[in-house]
Amino acid sequence: MSTPVAVVTGANRGIGRAITVALAAGGFTVAASARDPASLAATLAEAGDAGGTAVPFACDVRDEASVAAMAAGAEALGPVRAVVANAGVAGPTQPLHEMTLEDWRDTIATDLDGVFLTFRAFIPAMIERRGGSLIAISSMTGKRPLRGRTPYAAAKMGVIGLVRTLATELGPYHIRVNTVCPGPVAGPRMDEVVRRQAAIRGITEEQARAELTAASPLGRMVEAGEVTAAEPSEARNAQAAVTGEDLNVTAGVVMY
Repeated sequence: MSTPVAVVTGANRGIGRAITVALAAGGFTVAASARDPASLAATLAEAGDAGGTAVPFACDVRDEASVAAMAAGAEALGPVRAVVANAGVAGPTQPLHEMTLEDWRDTIATDLDGVFLTFRAFIPAMIERRGGSLIAISSMTGKRPLRGRTPYAAAKMGVIGLVRTLATELGPYHIRVNTVCPGPVAGPRMDEVVRRQAAIRGITEEQARAELTAASPLGRMVEAGEVTAAEPSEARNAQAAVTGEDLNVTAGVVMY
């Protein structure tokens, strides 16, 4: 039996890197993509250190041709059993009426259209093989408000709707479609979110960070590695009855 293949977009840092390493360690050959493939060096090294294999691909999930080329390259590695649509941007942090249409569209194009294009590229082959797992990374912000982040919230809520509907379409072909909704994930990206939240609300960064952790029953943020808990088992069909779900990994900030 050939080594199973998984795809992870936005694999160059944070959650994407952690998922790639976990899947590689779990026995997948991982097609790891990012806009700049040179930025994947650390991910590839960590996957190798974990005893697995990750192959770099250039991919801009906003661009249909770029996604199609990445998908063709991934399928050349072997039949793709799992796709994790993780690539995304934080988008602007400012009142909606001060936001440019360009900023709005870039966030939607990356965080929502990117999931559509990524999944669409792999669905025909999965239908033909009658099986597979599609996993989108949404956010707790798709379920609860975060001031100044309207395009991000709209995109992430859109991902949840996309996944639930697609699960009903693809169920007859034994293809499962699920969402993972992380909470505040510690790291450079969250540091920037905290900085912007503090600025727009006129509070200190310490206060903004404290509010995020205070909302958690565990009193802390989420680590990137903790978000990987769903992916390897999901991708390996260990949860064959789970589809159309949005799994919270938020340290208890969101429980619905």
